[in-house]
Amino acid sequence: MTIVLAIDCAVSGLAAALVRDGEMLALRREEGREQAARLLPVIASLFVDAGIDRRALSMIAVTVGPGSFTGVRVGLAAARGLAVALDVPLAGIPTTTTLLAQAPKGSRLAVAAIDSQLGDWFCALGAQDHKPFLATAAFLTARLRDRPSLVIGPQATSLADELVAAGIDVEARVALPDPVIVARLALAEGVAAWSARNRAEGLPRPLYLRGVNITLPDGQRRTVE
Repeated sequence: MTIVLAIDCAVSGLAAALVRDGEMLALRREEGREQAARLLPVIASLFVDAGIDRRALSMIAVTVGPGSFTGVRVGLAAARGLAVALDVPLAGIPTTTTLLAQAPKGSRLAVAAIDSQLGDWFCALGAQDHKPFLATAAFLTARLRDRPSLVIGPQATSLADELVAAGIDVEARVALPDPVIVARLALAEGVAAWSARNRAEGLPRPLYLRGVNITLPDGQRRTVE
């Protein structure tokens, strides 16, 4: 019996789930800000809902980005702290990978896309190695030309509309990272494999595709590498 606590704060609000052998035991999702204040109480409520003790955990899994700088840091910091305290391995799953896992099988190329809020998108393609990359709509137009595609992500409709206007055959599917899928992706590699990776590489780190965008005291915004 393998029990995984999965956490996502990388895109919108927060979500967490307890999963046993791939099957969901409990799930909570909350929208809005202040993930740092709300995440641990939500996790505590999962154990109550599922009726299990936290010491029964086999592994923790967390989305590591790309996504919101603050959200990624909050989710990963909580996951790292709990993994150390409970002495269980920690699996780090790219946010875009969790979106690609939700795409239905078919002839269309799955394109995971998360709005960076800076005029471009955090993306990954289902037909390749799933490695995330940063792209503008114009870059994707050239990349997807003559390839029927499915854009999947929280703001998929917005990007799909731009691509359709540019002549691309694309459909949209709005989806958020699913913590149950985060757990299943971690389980696919296995508890022992993640434990070995933690020993060899340390605990997972944030996955950023650009520097951090900050607001200066005078109100100007700046990207810091």
